[in-house]
Amino acid sequence: MGRINGARRLRRAVSGRAGAPPRLRMLAGVVGVVLAVCAVASASAGAAPTAPTPGAYQGHLADGAQWIADVPANWNGVLLLYSHGYGPLVAADAPDPTTKQALLNMGYALAGSQYDPTGSWWGLGSAVNDQFQTLATVEQTVLGRQPNRVYAFGTSMGGLISALEDQNSNGRLDGALTTCGIVAGANNLNQYQLDGEYAMTQLLGAGQNIQLTGFKVGPPTFSDSAGSAFALQALAQSAQQTPQGRARLALAMAFLNVSPWGGASIPSIYDYAGQEQGQYQDYFVGGFPAIAFIVTARDQIEAAAGGESSGTVGVDFARLLHESSYYPEVRALYNEAGLSLGADLQSLEQNANLRPDWSAFRWLSQTSVPTGHLQVPELDLHTISDQLVPVQQEAYYRSLVNQAGSGQLLRQAFVQAQGHCNFTPADLIAGLQALQTRVSTGSWGTVYTAGSLNAAAAALPSNLGGGNFIPFWPERLTGSLPLPGEQFGGGFGRRWHRRVHRPDHAHVKRR
Repeated sequence: MGRINGARRLRRAVSGRAGAPPRLRMLAGVVGVVLAVCAVASASAGAAPTAPTPGAYQGHLADGAQWIADVPANWNGVLLLYSHGYGPLVAADAPDPTTKQALLNMGYALAGSQYDPTGSWWGLGSAVNDQFQTLATVEQTVLGRQPNRVYAFGTSMGGLISALEDQNSNGRLDGALTTCGIVAGANNLNQYQLDGEYAMTQLLGAGQNIQLTGFKVGPPTFSDSAGSAFALQALAQSAQQTPQGRARLALAMAFLNVSPWGGASIPSIYDYAGQEQGQYQDYFVGGFPAIAFIVTARDQIEAAAGGESSGTVGVDFARLLHESSYYPEVRALYNEAGLSLGADLQSLEQNANLRPDWSAFRWLSQTSVPTGHLQVPELDLHTISDQLVPVQQEAYYRSLVNQAGSGQLLRQAFVQAQGHCNFTPADLIAGLQALQTRVSTGSWGTVYTAGSLNAAAAALPSNLGGGNFIPFWPERLTGSLPLPGEQFGGGFGRRWHRRVHRPDHAHVKRR
């Protein structure tokens, strides 16, 4: 089996790279033929491989993480390695029961792990390793052989894990399906969220001491971070009552990259009041609003990294805003309210006092930030109004992958829907089928386009919900960090991050 696996991994490495040199393609073919002959000779001396026994399986990895797997009776030879999202560490091998059953009915085997059960809910310290260990364990103990194809498949934080698995595939994967993924990485996530939360406390919370970093309590109560989150919600509720409050809240929500489609309909491009109202509904309305989720999640990212990776000292807030797609809305609402936008931006810079923990930044850079160097084809799916992982993350990731020279391997598709990971099962399966076509044909063609994906979704059983893909091009991620190798500034307006990508940044004194 080792000889067969070696040939297969070489073919994967070649097929994943469009434009691989002809000699390398020829070498892969020759090695494949030679090893296939050896395999046939070896197999003739023994029994034919048996099909795996259908059923549900589970076990534990070396770090104590539980893994689970499901094998259907009509296994089609494909294994989906599923990575679950942020939250309690419970093993999962599919995003929801309906999608799981549909995939099993179609013949897919499924597997996934818990990640390190003793760690933070931000499971990136062990997740990639645990997932690949799960793959090896399932191949050896459940399937009895290597699958014909293996695809990474992840949701939210798991979408980030799938992207990381892609760049660390080393012959173990054939492709990756990333859904609602945090593909801009944890350091970007931390930074733009802190920018917006700080703007709220500075401009709307005068005299209040709302903690934004350094949370310690964690699950199950999250009492300190939850207290801060609901204090921010109260600030927003009060601000929403006046033109001045709405203008300042719009500025904070611009830094947070909040979608304007939070109501029943998408506001028009010049309906700035409607855009702000939609953002408010998207982020601050409800018993456990988006602001509560992101602030309490910061607790677990800090716990995993050993500190807070982001800061406000040295941030050029004026530049961030002027380069943001949200600028026209903020400018219009400030004019209507009779406020000085320049004065508020200056206040944010002058009063900033939060500094990053560089050891935490480095830990997240090593475990939770993609490099963009893809090894196998990847299709990313995202809803266009995602309150927890803004769709603008896809724009940043596209730039990162292009800069790394892997752009031919990445395609992105967008669903006209509100909410984080609010896909129908048909959306997800259509995306998987498009990825499979890319892997089997060696070309994307048009399979990733909205029309093709909607047609594929419509061909699935009606109980899977159909598709609502649209042509869409996300805006730039406001407040994003410079891409690796970018010159200081680079249009991102962040002064203190000029040290991030220097080889000796670990030895630079903090300000």
